[in-house]
Amino acid sequence: MPVIKALLCLFAFLTLSGATAQSSPDITVQGQGVPVVLQKDTLFHIFNPVGSFSKEERAAAISKRVKELSEERFFAEDSVKVVDNILTTEVIYLDRIVISVTDADAVIAEKPREEIAELYAAKIRASVVESARQNSLRTIMVEVGLAILVLIIFYFVIMYVNKLFHFIFRKIDEQQGKRLKGVKVKNYEMLTPEREAAVILAVVRFIRLITVFILFYILLPVLFSIFPWTEGYAETLLLYIISPLRKIGMGVINYIPNMLTILVIVVVTHYVVKFLRFLAGEVEEGKLEVPGFYKDWAKPTYNIVRFLLYAFMFVVIWPYLPGSDSAVFQGVSVFLGILFSLGSSSAIANMVAGLVLTYMRSFKIGDRIKIGDITGDVIEKTLLVTRVRTIKNEDITIPNAMILNSHTTNFTTCSEQSEKGLVLHTTVTIGYDVPWQKVHQALIDAALATPSVEKSPAPFVLQTSLDDFYVSYQLNAYTFTAGKMAFIYSNIHQNIQDKFNEAGIEILSPHYRAQRDGNMVTIPSAYLPHDYQTPSFRVEQVQQMQPQNV
Repeated sequence: MPVIKALLCLFAFLTLSGATAQSSPDITVQGQGVPVVLQKDTLFHIFNPVGSFSKEERAAAISKRVKELSEERFFAEDSVKVVDNILTTEVIYLDRIVISVTDADAVIAEKPREEIAELYAAKIRASVVESARQNSLRTIMVEVGLAILVLIIFYFVIMYVNKLFHFIFRKIDEQQGKRLKGVKVKNYEMLTPEREAAVILAVVRFIRLITVFILFYILLPVLFSIFPWTEGYAETLLLYIISPLRKIGMGVINYIPNMLTILVIVVVTHYVVKFLRFLAGEVEEGKLEVPGFYKDWAKPTYNIVRFLLYAFMFVVIWPYLPGSDSAVFQGVSVFLGILFSLGSSSAIANMVAGLVLTYMRSFKIGDRIKIGDITGDVIEKTLLVTRVRTIKNEDITIPNAMILNSHTTNFTTCSEQSEKGLVLHTTVTIGYDVPWQKVHQALIDAALATPSVEKSPAPFVLQTSLDDFYVSYQLNAYTFTAGKMAFIYSNIHQNIQDKFNEAGIEILSPHYRAQRDGNMVTIPSAYLPHDYQTPSFRVEQVQQMQPQNV
């Protein structure tokens, strides 16, 4: 019998219906009754008061009398009898009344008083005999022996469980460097073989701890179910596990319709995004043309629409999430929303500016641009910032909002998309004493001698101003290599000096004061004739004739 009880406790979750199973006589009564209990076993229920005794007091008195019977050393089962009187039918033991059955009890039970009393008497006999048997020395010894047997079995189970996990530990160590070769993501090694083995060992150790805890938790109900006076604790311990599991199971079952709804929304959104990605790829490759829509808009537009679709999907599935209507869930969401709105105003401004710049098509990665006083090549465009690498190899990060609020010069667009190319220009100032035709020719020769400067269209010169001491000549030359602007300008300036020196033109700007008589010209000696000599001072004496007297 104790073994059967232990097994029933182990599998109680198959039969428990949310409350402790209790036995009662075969009487079906409508209403709330008070149980008569012996050793936590409900014998029957009392539904009516008698005289000045309430049904609670009546049930307590009957329980006390039945308990006294169970403590009788020489209890005689056949001494429990039913005696019918005029007003009541009584269950007596020897000369003591245990319970009186009234007409009101018979009316509620819808059975004769004698039949009800016989049922009560039979239940009292069986319960008292069973209680005496459970409390007998022989029964206690059997139960103690059974408990010792359970402990021995548990000891061997724990021992073999530990051996099993030690075997698993040893196998994990042996597979280190063989099957456990580490975890790599592209070229980054996230886990070395040693770390991977350590992670797996930690997980297995945690599983062993949980397994041992579960075995101990199972042991306690089994031990408690062996002894009658601790049998209630066994059911309580099992309910500690069964009740949460039942709630979780019922919660999962009740959540299935919402889960299916979320699944449908996610699947539909996934395939819509997949279709939009296909369209974006077709537009980006030029296979699908949309009037007024540029190819380089395809990818950013797809990213924006995808973000909006996922945001809309999250808003739709929000009411179907478990706990979404709870005050805690709503409070956390409001708190996060406030943090995001307070701390991301500048970030949102940069994001909006990044979107605007995308559709403005001001520049793309690799373009040589000028933003304010920063000139360089675009190396990265993000939703928040743009990174530019200058000709000095400096990486400068510029917020998109700053770019949107200033003007941007793109040198690469003109050099690649224009038929003539980008116009590079530089200005020199030459004195009025040099013929302008000679200056024009020298500047054009300097431009044509510079690598990466186009000969067609031909370079040209503009006289931009006639100043007080000199004339401003602006050289304009075409090029298709905007990325080499600094070197081209440097070469143009070098060639201007060479060509002007070859032509015998002195660059006396912006203000150069020289006294020609007795001073050497500013042209380098390599460009001067071999017989060149510094001119001497020219001094002329003017003699004034005296008038003759007439």
